[in-house]
Amino acid sequence: MTPSLHLWLIAVLPLIGAAINGLLGRRFSRQTVAAIALGFCGATFVWVLFVAARFSSLEIPHVEIVAPWIRSGGFLVNFEMYLDQLTLVMALVVTGVGFLIHIYSIGYMWEEGGFYRFFSYLNLFMFFMLTLVLAGNYLQMFIGWEGVGLASYLLIGFWFTKDAAAAAGKKAFIVNRIGDFGFLIALFLMIKHFGSLDFLQVFGRVESGLEQGTVSVGLLTTIGILLMVGAAGKSAQIPLYVWLPDAMEGPTPVSALIHAATMVTAGVYMVARSHLIFNHAPDALTVVAVVGTLTALYAATIGIAQTDIKKVLAYSTISQLGYMFMACGVAAYSAGIFHLMTHAFFKGLLFLAAGSVIHAVGGNQDMRSMGGLKHYIPVTFWTMTAGTLAIAGIPPLAGFFSKDEILWQAYQSNGAYWFLGVVTAFLTAFYMFRLWYMTFFGEYRGGAAGPGHDDRHGHGAPHESPNLMLVPLIILAVLSVVGGWIGIQGVFEHFLAPVFNGGKALAEATPEAAGHGTEFLLMALSVTAAGLGWYLAHVLYYRRPELPARIAVALGEFYQAVVHKYYVDEIYAALFVRPLVDGSTRILWHGVDQGVIDAAVNDSAQGARHVSDAARHMQSGNLRSYAGWVAAGGAVVIAYMIWMGVR
Repeated sequence: MTPSLHLWLIAVLPLIGAAINGLLGRRFSRQTVAAIALGFCGATFVWVLFVAARFSSLEIPHVEIVAPWIRSGGFLVNFEMYLDQLTLVMALVVTGVGFLIHIYSIGYMWEEGGFYRFFSYLNLFMFFMLTLVLAGNYLQMFIGWEGVGLASYLLIGFWFTKDAAAAAGKKAFIVNRIGDFGFLIALFLMIKHFGSLDFLQVFGRVESGLEQGTVSVGLLTTIGILLMVGAAGKSAQIPLYVWLPDAMEGPTPVSALIHAATMVTAGVYMVARSHLIFNHAPDALTVVAVVGTLTALYAATIGIAQTDIKKVLAYSTISQLGYMFMACGVAAYSAGIFHLMTHAFFKGLLFLAAGSVIHAVGGNQDMRSMGGLKHYIPVTFWTMTAGTLAIAGIPPLAGFFSKDEILWQAYQSNGAYWFLGVVTAFLTAFYMFRLWYMTFFGEYRGGAAGPGHDDRHGHGAPHESPNLMLVPLIILAVLSVVGGWIGIQGVFEHFLAPVFNGGKALAEATPEAAGHGTEFLLMALSVTAAGLGWYLAHVLYYRRPELPARIAVALGEFYQAVVHKYYVDEIYAALFVRPLVDGSTRILWHGVDQGVIDAAVNDSAQGARHVSDAARHMQSGNLRSYAGWVAAGGAVVIAYMIWMGVR
């Protein structure tokens, strides 16, 4: 009998930390709040390491049923924890990177108000994300899915007195609800046609149903596309990506944890977990690949013109998530998860390094007011350099291995995916080295604190961050350098192979793999594209820094369109937001609420007032009047009785 690993503790430990700080944190010192948050998050990471150490001795998949949850006829949903190779990778990434970001957050948020509230929310997010990752059925996954949306809303709007932060939190919450509607419909279809939401039962009934002819490819395609709608909302893909750039209004550690390393990868994880459904629905897989490829390219084009350091990284995140969906769309799920892992390292590093830069310049996020910072913040400079090289795909850093694997798999499936992926690699290198040069090279263009920005960290001239913030940067920098080596000779793919064996049938249907010579040629082309992007950024932002302004003027309206993100937010506002607000104001509020509901209540009160007023006038206090009314009433009664008797 397989021993119990008490997997539920992995999720519950951060929940305990969130509850203690949330309920009692106001009375605690900052040191106590930090110790509680860090202690429970660290304990979670240690427990995952313990599970990893025992992993080889387990029968996989390892399922632990905690308690029955919902029973209706033959339909049963349990609280259950599900462990396989994919779960282990995700749990290690979430808890490992999450723990480092918790450490960093102590230094970054030390002077902020609501310190206990921030760490309560951060622990709460960890609970929901681990619930999502460890879930053994789609309904439990959906609870974690909605929970990370809630935690994201709370953390994005942490500075709730700032209108932009409050609006960004609401925008994230609403856009995610649109995607979640598709996810819910997919769950309803699973219940109707498979009678279960349990992973093993659903996948088993898909296989048996296809063999018996009781499950159609059309049904699986519908379910797959609806799942992709949910994934597009959570993982910021076209057309539901618009919330993520605005989410940069939250504290920088939030950007690193939720919007780079963990939450936004939930959609990729969900698609990979549902691989058996997608493998039997080629049209749904095509949708995943096309959406991912277009998102990768589209977001990269926007990133090249942004001036806010966090906005550049936000569009970079959207683009890299597109790479992951491209991989899943060509059934290269292992490559997608591999990039998910390396992306957690280098993008988490880049966001935290950006936070260190912002800390150094007193809260300013505009790269045009930076420059020359490598002399002021050398540790941040070198760690951010490692992250920049990694995301650009420069060998032998982590991003090179995972990105190259995705491009190779995309080439074998469809040359168009590969070509657009290489163009995206060129743009990625360009905008990341543009950020690098604008931030760290040349002369410092800002004051002690950037104009118009609140000097939250108020330390005057640019300065290096405290060690509490630098240690996580160094660890993530090391992982960004060596983290991709685990993919050499297919080690990572081999580890995940038992999870994605269902993809073999699809893989057999793809064109025969090209030789190693072709693979090395394609690798050289992608590295060359990255090198060209680096060279172009070097020319424009280091050797000839006056050229970008001239190019912007020459491009005119096209450049303005890119700067304004192709006016997508304005288009959405015109097509959806304003009509919805106006309709709800005029029809639902003024028409239904005031005109019908309020009017019915008010008219009823008015009628009662008129009746009572008439009755009040009848009560005059005049005895002769009362006697007259009694006599009149008696006459009416007598007349009625006589009339009835005559009949």
